[in-house]
Amino acid sequence: MSEAPDSLIPYDEIVQEALRAVVGRVLGQVEASGSVLPGNHHFYITFKTGAPGVSIPDRLRERFPDEMTIVLQNKFWDLNVTDTGFTVGLSFSQIPATLVIPFSAITAFVDPAVDFGLQFQAIGDLDDELHEAAENDVPESPVTTADDGSNVVTVDFGRKK
Repeated sequence: MSEAPDSLIPYDEIVQEALRAVVGRVLGQVEASGSVLPGNHHFYITFKTGAPGVSIPDRLRERFPDEMTIVLQNKFWDLNVTDTGFTVGLSFSQIPATLVIPFSAITAFVDPAVDFGLQFQAIGDLDDELHEAAENDVPESPVTTADDGSNVVTVDFGRKK
């Protein structure tokens, strides 16, 4: 069987951008509601702390030099969503902080109340040559869902090296 030719269309980047727009739309709806989450919804948002445009206090960057997960549930404030990212106020060890997070830095978004989640590569991590492929890096199909019945969608387009 012959190998598929390299695509001149960056499908993986287009899909990643579209999935990040889902996060923006959800956060925008929360912002429009006065930062009140409906029902039992709450969000776990994981992002690369060193990604371009991320602004967090130095003490948090020291504690989380690569990646950090925040929870938007009961105690957050000043949620402001733009086309490129969001800012939010949170407390860490009872010390308030404002975080600026571009959508391009997000690697995971989960709403455990409804078993929904998205995982994606941080912009800049799309180059597979930065790390060696693990045995589980290549999915059987471009879009897979979790086998546990949840609604987690992972999109991973393998690139030829």
